[in-house]
Amino acid sequence: MTWDELRHLHKEPRVIAAWLNVFGPVLRWLIPSRRRLLLALGAVSIAVKYSFRTVGQTENLLGGTPLLIEAAALFVILVAFVFLCWLGAKNFAALPPFVRRHPQICLHAIFWALLIVVWISNTRDGPSRTLLVGCVFVLPFVLWRIGYMMMTAQRGKIGGTRFTDHFFYIFPFFGGTVTPYGGFDYLAAHEARDEVALARSQLAGLKCFILAGLWALAKFLLAAHVFVPGGVPRLATAFASPEAHPIWLLWIALYLELLWAVLSVAATGHVIVGWLRLFGFHVFRNTYKPLLSESIIEFWNRYYYYFKELLVHFFFFPTFTRHFKGSPRLRILAAVFAAAFVGNVYYHWLRLDKELATGDFLGMWTALEPRAFYCFLLAVGISVSMLRQQKRAKSERPSGLPRRLVAIFGVWTFFGIIRIWALKDPAPTITRARFFLELFGVG
Repeated sequence: MTWDELRHLHKEPRVIAAWLNVFGPVLRWLIPSRRRLLLALGAVSIAVKYSFRTVGQTENLLGGTPLLIEAAALFVILVAFVFLCWLGAKNFAALPPFVRRHPQICLHAIFWALLIVVWISNTRDGPSRTLLVGCVFVLPFVLWRIGYMMMTAQRGKIGGTRFTDHFFYIFPFFGGTVTPYGGFDYLAAHEARDEVALARSQLAGLKCFILAGLWALAKFLLAAHVFVPGGVPRLATAFASPEAHPIWLLWIALYLELLWAVLSVAATGHVIVGWLRLFGFHVFRNTYKPLLSESIIEFWNRYYYYFKELLVHFFFFPTFTRHFKGSPRLRILAAVFAAAFVGNVYYHWLRLDKELATGDFLGMWTALEPRAFYCFLLAVGISVSMLRQQKRAKSERPSGLPRRLVAIFGVWTFFGIIRIWALKDPAPTITRARFFLELFGVG
């Protein structure tokens, strides 16, 4: 078997035939409706897990003791909320006109209204306070997923679907973070309809698990042999005293930190996509060779595909389709900044659960200030990259290995530098800026 055949193992007829020979009866039984039902049953366990974990986090914040009844109550509230949203989506035409035009705004307004209730509530402790704060903690996880469900309703494609057809991706048994790996439309479009397609999808899923293992191994080797005392410092360490390291070592740390970030996102994302493919959803990889990108926009599309898709669907397209239609360039700039800057900052704002629940606005600003600067630089870079891409034809892209390597190096440098302000670290913006200047010997 050649290397090319090994890389595309899931497309090889002999391999698919062997897989069907072993698992054929099971695959024929696992029709799409049964696979979705199994995932929906798994989603119940995930909802239970989130309820118990969230109640524990809430009581740690409030200084109480987690109770079984509080976790059970939070589980009921979450499932009831998702069910009511599904009913609203099923009867989308009957909703008020404003809700039909702006379902996402209405969804997030529910979260912020709940947050205001938490802030002004006189109840300092007890089960009611625990449930209110617990909802604040867990709602951001489901809001974007319910948002995708509302998009399906807006497009008129939710008719004929059942509650379980949506519940399984709102509480994903296959894993995931606050970022959803697509909604119903996307998953259904990539769903295997017969045993041959299912076999191909599962083989592609196994390939994802193998790649995830390789990227995890690469991270282990970096941690064990490169990011060691006397070796290359992590950026978080270099922030404290950049003058203690030679400039050339700081640049190596910058590029290796970008490599570490790519490996981390790839290893986690490949596992999630691997499980999705095992269940017959032959979806795109979350990360696909971003370090070979020759432009900023290409890297952004390849690095964290599903986060990029979230920003595109909820922020880029709404801005692009409604505003500045008379000025194509301004239209693109506004849409890019709405997604990469406004949407990006807002997404991370919702993840500050403790600061949000306690109304710690100083803590919110401290956490978001470096991220906001990163998002601004990212939006500028993507805007320039998109405008440049529009000006040149495909044939005008860098040709020849030296020119391609220069383009790739430029992309690495841009994302390595702006990552200074994206790194999860308590270092303030001014400390990060000092590190940036030290890279050029002017700190």
